[in-house]
Amino acid sequence: LDVRHAHERPKSSAPLLCPFARVIVDMSDIETLRFLTPETARQAIEIAGSPCYAYDLETFKAQATNALAFPNAYGLTVRFAMKSCPNAAVLKLFHSMGLHFDCSSIHEVKRAMAAGVPVENCSLSSQELPEGFEEYVAKGLKVNCCSLLQLEKFCAKCPGKELGLRFNPGVGSGGTGKTNVGGPSSSFGIWHENSAKCADMAKAASCKVVRVHTHIGSGSDPAVWRQTTSISINLCSAFPDVATLNLGGGYKVGRMATEKGTTLATDCSVVQEVFSDFAAKDGRKLALEIEPGTYLSANSGALVCTVHDIVQTGTDQGHTFIKLDSGMTEVLRPSLYGSQHPIIIVPSDPARSSKRKNYVVCGHCCESGDLMTPAPGEPETLAERSLCEAAPGDICVVEGSGAYCSAMATKNYNSFPEAGEVMIAGGKAHLIRKRQKVEDIWANEVPLPAGTY
Repeated sequence: LDVRHAHERPKSSAPLLCPFARVIVDMSDIETLRFLTPETARQAIEIAGSPCYAYDLETFKAQATNALAFPNAYGLTVRFAMKSCPNAAVLKLFHSMGLHFDCSSIHEVKRAMAAGVPVENCSLSSQELPEGFEEYVAKGLKVNCCSLLQLEKFCAKCPGKELGLRFNPGVGSGGTGKTNVGGPSSSFGIWHENSAKCADMAKAASCKVVRVHTHIGSGSDPAVWRQTTSISINLCSAFPDVATLNLGGGYKVGRMATEKGTTLATDCSVVQEVFSDFAAKDGRKLALEIEPGTYLSANSGALVCTVHDIVQTGTDQGHTFIKLDSGMTEVLRPSLYGSQHPIIIVPSDPARSSKRKNYVVCGHCCESGDLMTPAPGEPETLAERSLCEAAPGDICVVEGSGAYCSAMATKNYNSFPEAGEVMIAGGKAHLIRKRQKVEDIWANEVPLPAGTY
């Protein structure tokens, strides 16, 4: 067993002949199916094809209910970070439960509206403030300006209107550097030391700053939560009209059985305390907004795919590889972050259910980085998993694939079609997105004029 990070392992003088290092991880606790059963997994493939995404209605509901009970002192709005899982069926479910929506582009605003979400229930916090945003502001869209230039544009296009300001509070927390969206290494938000300048700009345009928004990143260290909440709420002091503080998302979810997730009722109770302390000193009872995405959807979804092939590399340093009919085209997180997802083999022959073998699981792309079992946090390091003995044709379920998988995959790489999606409700799989026709991949291509070649 050697699970040390690359910089901790002894360096070898031998030349590196492969872009991947080797780690063997003996996982004694075999992961099991969560909301799926072998029957519903097969049913999902029957109606949506392999690979497909399967979501669970009851898990979505349970997570949303927990989020709606987030500790707060003076009122709460839960905004689903729809970039994590934007299927219309999910948006409609959360809308029916009273959630509002955090949109990261004007296209997401349009997508939410198409699903029946009123525009006034949408909040736009974007790296790119689009042309024509003022038309949506006039209809009720809430905009959080995320840079001084965005604030300048808002004041020019929407004088006298209410707005929010997204600040970088100077600290952040994240599972990896790539998921940390606060602090000096992050481009997200207006640097907190520019708050006085923002106040002057808004006042000159007769605009009211009614919301302050911050987001420290995915991970959630409780000590950092207290620090950033205090910094964020103190920013409100510069804006007398602020009535709402939005703390973004970043609630840790344990995908693997060995990982600990955030318990909102206890881990985030410090937020309520900070709001109460601010009210005692300032006199304002600020409402709270939060923007969970991963928390609501990560473990509400799974990728259902098929074992396509099994190959071996016949040396002492070799592996047995499971090749799936899926990969980074559906779940990019392992290749991008070294993220860990539970992987469960559903054998076609039940006699193999008790047999175990170590495998490296990889995807179907002609891409060396298409890896489903990297070492934790190390996307370039192979790690073996102890799984049920597999055979071509077996179903493979990749759990924890409800957030930032369908929405963030390298779809159409190698010209693989976009996977279908199903919702498990009442013990049955219901189709909520058809598998893409392969012809649709090139449908928008336009030929050059005749004689150009």
